Amino acid sequence: MLRTLSLPALAVLIAASPVRAEDTPRPAPSNPPAAPSLGADTLKPGKPAVKPYLAETAGPDATQILPPPPAHDAPLDKADRAAFVGTRALKGSPRWEIAANDVSEGAAAVLDNFACVLGTRIDQARVPAVLNLLERARLDLARATRGPKVHYRRLRPFVGNEAPICVQRTQALTDSFSYPSGHATQGWAYALILASLVPEKATPILARGRAYGESRVVCGVHWLSDVAAGRLTGTSVFATLMGDPGFRADLEKARAELRGALSGGGTAPDQAVCTREADALREPPLEF
Repeated sequence: MLRTLSLPALAVLIAASPVRAEDTPRPAPSNPPAAPSLGADTLKPGKPAVKPYLAETAGPDATQILPPPPAHDAPLDKADRAAFVGTRALKGSPRWEIAANDVSEGAAAVLDNFACVLGTRIDQARVPAVLNLLERARLDLARATRGPKVHYRRLRPFVGNEAPICVQRTQALTDSFSYPSGHATQGWAYALILASLVPEKATPILARGRAYGESRVVCGVHWLSDVAAGRLTGTSVFATLMGDPGFRADLEKARAELRGALSGGGTAPDQAVCTREADALREPPLEF
């Protein structure tokens, strides 16, 4: 765990931190890979995507909702850099392993990642309504993150340095923009949806959703403020979806289906894995 830092220690971390993305002006690419395509199913390439719930003009405009990323050398900018530098020490730890596992996204992956807090490893063939709900919402979430990503064109924290990250460095990842975090947006919105489906498990579900976003900082692929912006974006989309009759109808179908899957027929998650996860997540890695 990264302990609370004194001002001298914070200064050392910041001095040792990499050059910030904002310090290196960068033109916008002609076709920025800012969010999943709305016209193709990322889980089944080449097949038409499910339709998002919200019309193009009905979703929240995250560019207007979010504050700009922290300015260079502002207090939040210093906290961003300190968090990146400090969490590199987690490489090889159980928390690092969770962050690497949390790289997987989408409905099926998140249901699997939330198995310990749900108490059941769900047979996903039994929950088509749940998967449909989450995958359709995913398209609305991707659309909401696209605007601010392209508007701010913020580079990821590992760009311009050789610090370790929990995934392979690729050109596609380097060229994609950082603010807000799409993973944190999706993970928090999915946690809100799951908490509304199973309210008696809301506390552990939401705690896991918070940790899912923090994994992006541990992984080294997002700034801390990217994750905070992702939570705000995810909350904004969820609130808007709750006003959509189609989403609410699908939510009710998913509620009955998920309760049935949790009440019997599922496989208990590996308790050793769940214990390691609980121990690793008990103390947040990001304290300042």
